[in-house]
Amino acid sequence: MTELLDEIGVSAGEIYNYLSSNGTTTFSKMKKDLDLKGNFADLGLGWLAREDKVSISKRGTSVSVSLK
Repeated sequence: MTELLDEIGVSAGEIYNYLSSNGTTTFSKMKKDLDLKGNFADLGLGWLAREDKVSISKRGTSVSVSLK
């Protein structure tokens, strides 16, 4: 279980660094650019959302993500 939490934490770090460098982006573009395996993009973003470090908004079917 700890290994899984570590991997989610690493994914969250990659997402945070990506958003820090690239600014607001769509979740689908970020997910494609980072190429995180499995659901780790979803899990990492959820981690950051829980820590209140990201803003997530939806327009139509597009989800945008940015750092707070």
